[in-house]
Amino acid sequence: MIHKEDCGRLELITDYGTGEVNCKNCGSVINEKPMEVISSFKTNDDGVEINQTGPPTSIKFADMGLSTLIGSVNKDSTGKFLNGENKRIFHRLRIWDKRSVSKSHNASYSKAFTLLDSLKTKLSLPESVVQKSALMYRKSVTKKILVGRSTAEILCSLVYLACRLSNTPRSIQDISEAANIKKKSLQRIYRMLLRELDIKPETFSPTDFVNKISYQVNASEQSRRLAIDILAESMKLGMCEGKNPVGLASASVYLATAKYAESVSQTDISNASGISAVTIRERAKLLKQVADKMEARN
Repeated sequence: MIHKEDCGRLELITDYGTGEVNCKNCGSVINEKPMEVISSFKTNDDGVEINQTGPPTSIKFADMGLSTLIGSVNKDSTGKFLNGENKRIFHRLRIWDKRSVSKSHNASYSKAFTLLDSLKTKLSLPESVVQKSALMYRKSVTKKILVGRSTAEILCSLVYLACRLSNTPRSIQDISEAANIKKKSLQRIYRMLLRELDIKPETFSPTDFVNKISYQVNASEQSRRLAIDILAESMKLGMCEGKNPVGLASASVYLATAKYAESVSQTDISNASGISAVTIRERAKLLKQVADKMEARN
């Protein structure tokens, strides 16, 4: 809108919500183009505020979220065609940009992080586990651990390691089924990564898997609580050391559901946990001693 001629004087004010520039006296809109005047800030590790523009960077992207795209149209920002010298310069830039994207480690990142995104969806992994997995994968590439090994097996093993470090209850069987990779291969790669990365994660607690197994077999709340109590008492007595926590959780759920006469079979628990029925029976014999002592005290 053209500024009114009968306006006494021109005093401009800016509406930061809409980006419009108005005249204070007559109310005419001088400029309707939206503009962003608010800066986005973030703080680094030293507490210093730094400007941030564009989408946030992330190590789970192959290019760290800093992708470059050079258009194929030889025009500048005003729409004018480039001269011959600038055309040659941008042609060379496009070539080098394509070569940088097609490097072997970039291709490895792209394949690995695509699989990582798929595992995040299938296993409902939290963002912290995804970020930690991506970081350890980049460290593995730097140390040349991937040479001669499968990218998928390395990444899945790192996801399991990240779950162990963040105490996220996901078993190696869950990851094996989600990625369609043999469990023994993941176990072998996992042991190798512990040596190469010099990491000593803490073992899972058997109680971390009780909720998942109870939900899948439709066990009641009282059975779930009894299973946790049995495991807690067993851990106090040192009976859970050196044993598969998923197997112990499965056995405790079986004993709890049997006590309350719920229609949950060993086969149901075996299918839900990925532990064989034989192992569940053996662990149930061990935990039944604790359950009997708890019942006698009560």
